[in-house]
Amino acid sequence: MIASGKRKTAVANAYLSTGTGIVTVNGVDVNAIKPAIIKMKIMTPLLLAPDVAKKVDIKIRLTGGGISSRAEAAALAIARALVKHDKKLEKPFLDYDRHLLVADVRRKEAVKPNRHGSARSKRQKSYR
Repeated sequence: MIASGKRKTAVANAYLSTGTGIVTVNGVDVNAIKPAIIKMKIMTPLLLAPDVAKKVDIKIRLTGGGISSRAEAAALAIARALVKHDKKLEKPFLDYDRHLLVADVRRKEAVKPNRHGSARSKRQKSYR
């Protein structure tokens, strides 16, 4: 089973196969990931479905993005792969957090021409 997830510029591909519950991220065991809050974000779908998580091995390939967006993309990919594997998990995932199955499509706003710095900033105006 293959599923993908995206968040900002991070892309995660999850490869699910029958096994003993081993989860690897870019070839590294998920328990070796620091900080712990990021590890927990990745493990969220597995904690919501512990009986299914013990019967499958998951390999995640992550590219792009920062730490948080990579974790959210990985969680999205894992949840989608688990739902492909077992349709009964869809409702618990949606009840817990909609973004476990539905991607967050927000992106950084483009910078406009003749602006300073950010997308909506303007030159300071002087009245005197």
